[in-house]
Amino acid sequence: MTETAVLTIRRATEADLPAIVGMLADDPLGATRETLDDLTPYRTAFARIDGDPHQHLVVAERAGRTVGTLQLTLVPGLSRTGSTRAIIEAVRVHADDRGSGLGTELIRWAVERARELGADLVQLTSDATRTDAHRFYTRLGFADSHLGFKYDADDGAAADHVG
Repeated sequence: MTETAVLTIRRATEADLPAIVGMLADDPLGATRETLDDLTPYRTAFARIDGDPHQHLVVAERAGRTVGTLQLTLVPGLSRTGSTRAIIEAVRVHADDRGSGLGTELIRWAVERARELGADLVQLTSDATRTDAHRFYTRLGFADSHLGFKYDADDGAAADHVG
């Protein structure tokens, strides 16, 4: 990859699922909960995401390779005088492209797209164990302002393993 290669961020298609799932699985947390063995549940989820105008699942491509992904979700609300929030989820950069500035480009794209779509606030969560990611998000201007909680609806227990 050359530094001058053009980065394209576009809406994901079902054909992108193997690359997206591969990136989701390619870290210590993802390796315990993602699998490329059966894409059926991912196809079902993709259909729901793709059919919802508030969901923006994107991939980043450089020189014909899928090198990153994220999901941007718009949530209209009453708090903050009727503000719309944008939530950034599932940010991943291909292992070969980590440290190249791609993550910064993806997040900046997501923030700008959120503004274009009328969001007043952009937020994200990051697993408590991802300390490098926390430094990255802070460097990009995100404030460590809240403590997050999760509940695993499948087994009815606190979801410390959900990530």
